[in-house]
Amino acid sequence: MVLMQRFQSVLGKPYLPPLFFFSGVIYDTVTLTRIDRLQDNLLLLLYLALLGFLIVLTGRLGTNDATIEDLPPDAPYFMKWIIQAKPYAPMAIQFLFGGLFSAYTIFYSKSATFTGTAVFFCVLVGFLVANEFLRDRLSNVQLLISLYALVCFGFFTFFLPVMTGWMNPAIFLTGAGLTVLVVLRVAHLIYWRNSARTHREAMLACAPALALIGLLVGFYFLNWIPPVPLSMKVGGMYHEVKRAGDRFELSYERQWYEAWKRSNTTFPAHEPIYCFTAVFAPVTLKTTVYHHWFYRSDRNKSFTHADKIPLMISGGREGGYRAYTFKQGLDPGEWRVDVEIEDGRVIGRVAVLVEKRDVAPHALNTVVY
Repeated sequence: MVLMQRFQSVLGKPYLPPLFFFSGVIYDTVTLTRIDRLQDNLLLLLYLALLGFLIVLTGRLGTNDATIEDLPPDAPYFMKWIIQAKPYAPMAIQFLFGGLFSAYTIFYSKSATFTGTAVFFCVLVGFLVANEFLRDRLSNVQLLISLYALVCFGFFTFFLPVMTGWMNPAIFLTGAGLTVLVVLRVAHLIYWRNSARTHREAMLACAPALALIGLLVGFYFLNWIPPVPLSMKVGGMYHEVKRAGDRFELSYERQWYEAWKRSNTTFPAHEPIYCFTAVFAPVTLKTTVYHHWFYRSDRNKSFTHADKIPLMISGGREGGYRAYTFKQGLDPGEWRVDVEIEDGRVIGRVAVLVEKRDVAPHALNTVVY
């Protein structure tokens, strides 16, 4: 009894909720590796299942402090344990939300660029931070179901392409549909045979979550959701690309003091230019990506389409599927290559300034991928 009181005293400390939150973040940062790794995905599925159970538990028991004496005499023994554990459910919920949001932040950051696809990534980061301040509201059923809809949606967005090997609107909408079914099931379990709840309350509890799913579907068709599970590992502009066995030798200019440099950011107008990229994809995924070349003559103008070259890629390689395209006789000005998938979402971007040069080129260095 004394031991239990000490345990409860420790769990009541104000620093504990942030500790639970950051422990989930740190654990994911250390343990998560590849987005297609079965162990990682099973861990996230376990998080989702436990989180769904705790949300149902919180919703059914309500915000009132129930006691063991409130239970009927024939109540099963595990209900007594649930009543005793209920005060600590918000901490567990916060840990699970912290773990899921941090995992998604890690995975989605690898596919997000400083374009429209960063919108959904910023939403995840926002909730990752906000989760620490939500501990006092984690008994609100509407909030819990809405947050659960978001984490389910984030999971299915990359899990289904990993499992099926397909990336298209049908797979995405299937994930959104599964999220709706999961949310409705959680709400049904909260209000099922619960005399204190009404059907109208159940609909009101689901409404924000369903509206959020609809908003995220809109994000997809606006190309605001990163193209997970694809991510660009390497990208750069080079003077020459040669394949030697299983390796690519990439030549670029580098001054002696530019030890960090791995590709060209400026380029002479009279030489051919190679854009080399390595795009990671899960083992089962085979798809087409595009090197979409854009050009503008000066900063006061917008980039215009110059060329769009398809590249078939297959997944599995840790360092990404390597491919390149090249151009020659480019006009002076700013050039960029957006690495896109078929629906136009950007995986990564490589930029270079093409300029007229009268001086001799610098010595070329070689990097191997």
